[in-house]
Amino acid sequence: MSIFRVTGFRRFLVEVISDGLTFFAMGLVLMTALALPSFQVTASGEFNQVDDYAITFLDRYGNEIGRRGIRTDDSIELATLPDYLINATLATEDRRFYEHFGIDIMGISRAMVTNARAQSFVEGGSTITQQLAKNLFLSSEKTITRKLHEAFLALWLETHYSKDEILKLYFDRAYMGGGNFGVAAAAEYYFGKKVQNISLAEASMLAGLFKAPTKYAPHVDLAAARGRANDVLTNMVQAGFMTEGQVTAARLSPAAAIERFENVESPNYFLDWAFGEVKTIIKDYPIGTAFVVRTTVDPVLQKHAENSISSILREEGEAFNVQQGAMVVLEPSGAVRAMVGGKDYGKSQFNRATSPTRQPGSSFKPFVYATALETGKFRPNTVITDAPICIGDWCPKNYGRSYAGRVTLKSALARSINTVPVRLSQATGRQPIADLAHKMGIQNSFPVTRSLALGVISVSVLDMASSYAVFANGGYKAKAFGISRITTLRGDVVFDAKKDIAQERILQTETVAGINEMLRAVVTSGTGRRADVPGTPASGKTGTTQSYRDAWFAGYTGNYVAAVWYGNDDYTKTNNLTGGRLPAQTWQKFMVYAHSNIKVANLIGADFNNIAVEVSTEQNGDDQSPQLVRPPTLTPDAGEKLRKLERKLEDLLLVFDRAPTAENTNPPLQSPLG
Repeated sequence: MSIFRVTGFRRFLVEVISDGLTFFAMGLVLMTALALPSFQVTASGEFNQVDDYAITFLDRYGNEIGRRGIRTDDSIELATLPDYLINATLATEDRRFYEHFGIDIMGISRAMVTNARAQSFVEGGSTITQQLAKNLFLSSEKTITRKLHEAFLALWLETHYSKDEILKLYFDRAYMGGGNFGVAAAAEYYFGKKVQNISLAEASMLAGLFKAPTKYAPHVDLAAARGRANDVLTNMVQAGFMTEGQVTAARLSPAAAIERFENVESPNYFLDWAFGEVKTIIKDYPIGTAFVVRTTVDPVLQKHAENSISSILREEGEAFNVQQGAMVVLEPSGAVRAMVGGKDYGKSQFNRATSPTRQPGSSFKPFVYATALETGKFRPNTVITDAPICIGDWCPKNYGRSYAGRVTLKSALARSINTVPVRLSQATGRQPIADLAHKMGIQNSFPVTRSLALGVISVSVLDMASSYAVFANGGYKAKAFGISRITTLRGDVVFDAKKDIAQERILQTETVAGINEMLRAVVTSGTGRRADVPGTPASGKTGTTQSYRDAWFAGYTGNYVAAVWYGNDDYTKTNNLTGGRLPAQTWQKFMVYAHSNIKVANLIGADFNNIAVEVSTEQNGDDQSPQLVRPPTLTPDAGEKLRKLERKLEDLLLVFDRAPTAENTNPPLQSPLG
């Protein structure tokens, strides 16, 4: 056993080696334990997800109109990137990238010496592989545990990917500031160029962003970005990638970021809504994927819709104590051509066009009349009694508490009489009315109460436009949609709206013709006369709620459907604003422009000759105006003369339009004519 006994200096060596092996074994066990989370991360095969998708939106003609989510582009091959961008990155971030195994021992040693001399942290030792490991798998917390995981994951990456694949992932996944991930997206954002076309000065500025993108982003601090770019050029010279003479021009003419005006021209309310619609369609794709989305929005109509709302508010908003407006324009198929969600997107991003929080008042009445016509027991010329009515302790009344006696359904709707739709709801049942409203496009649920017939529910402007499109297209379902096609950046088709989808019929053709005829009378001789579009058959309905909190006009031609709302966000009362005033004026202003230089499509049941209502001098709920006689066989010339006469009378007529918002006893109500 003497061979195991050592003394003197040999014993000292044995003790040192023995203790060293022991601690080495303990270290391996500890390192393995610390690495277990890293092994679990790689076993899952999932990279870190960025915060959102990257969506580029195009208008109906294929022109870019805005972006949402993050900005990223992974479609650029490494071989097509400029050599000086790659060299600038390697010179600054990892000069020995193609030599080390994921962890650069020499680089770490050099950084430690440099930091010790400076007595502060001035240089890091992380390789590109380690930075990629952090981007793909870890958080940005600065802890020893995270650094250990980063080292293990760097080794894993080096064994599973080639150097070029790692570098490509790094260029695609690194955050570059301004919501941009990857050099391709950053080049587009900062310089308005494809990354393949950037200059040496621009490449050095991009390479400088990897260290601290929020600090050196040129749109945040251009001086700091240029200073950092100059350091990158120096690194390239020191690394031997370029000579001083080759970088001199880039030093003398540093890069500058283009000016960006994100919210000036983009249809931002529409884009916010469309972004949500896109995410529903692509929900099965990984977060962070980039897409190009072709929308249905028409930039010319969108601009005019915005101008129609803003100009009316600017000119008459103060007089009526109204601060906000919203508008949605569709084609009868449901394709959204314009969306205005408020007066100023910069001040408020709340989308009033899609939020189902306002009562429609009398603009809901067409659903009641359509339900009645669907039964086959009622037609536009059916006579019904306008007289006091009570359901339990609820007794809705016409404005002014006057009654017309025997009236046709057509006249009752044109004059927005309240008792008639309530009687119709008793005849058909209230649940069928609610069911039809949902089938036509009202998506949010609402209680089926006694006051349903007078529009005491909450709806969105978008749903009202979508529902009225059923009248415009002959009775078919017309769910509003804003997305026509979605592709990846490489052009792979993800979604394509089917234009030949079997249409779902909601209303009979006879019902559509009857409603169009009745709503045409609203525009020609009822509460919506201000919405009359010369030379274009138009139908629609006004709506005003209790205390004048909401004012509506929803209407359509054979070409377009539009719903307009005005009110205040805090639900304060307007100054007697009715649906027949600003909403109808806005609708008419837009439609006159939209129908210029296009072929006017037919509207079933609403031609120029089919606009008669009976003679009446009774005051009606919305305007207190005498009803003009329209013979059913009027010639176009005679009809135009009568319309001119009506327009002259309009300024002399006061439109009253109110509807109840609660089931109170004997309220001084009258569902608006509008």
